[in-house]
Amino acid sequence: MNISAVAKEMSISPSTIRYYESINLLPPITRNESGVRTFSEEDLKWVDFIACMRSAGLPLEILKRYADLVRSGDETLEERKQILIEEKEQLKKKKEEIEQVINRLNYKIEDYEGKLLAKEQKMI
Repeated sequence: MNISAVAKEMSISPSTIRYYESINLLPPITRNESGVRTFSEEDLKWVDFIACMRSAGLPLEILKRYADLVRSGDETLEERKQILIEEKEQLKKKKEEIEQVINRLNYKIEDYEGKLLAKEQKMI
């Protein structure tokens, strides 16, 4: 699969994929005899993982460290696991903060609905 097809499938731009490759977030992508990137299934898994983690707000530095550790081999399993645990905890904290904001917005919306209903009843 070429970069345009990958970008379309993963809903990210080709330039973003190229950037991820340039900073070694992705492994070097194989190129065909014409120099066109040819993504393997393993490459697609990496792109998908990175896109998912980025959409959740994980910093590139953390993902880069994780990718470097994966390339270093199984002796880094514990450190990789710890990175994922720490990032999961950060996301859980962010989720709680978002829930609080949603609750506040729901309260404000209900308040406006009450005011609008009262205004409509006065008009009747």
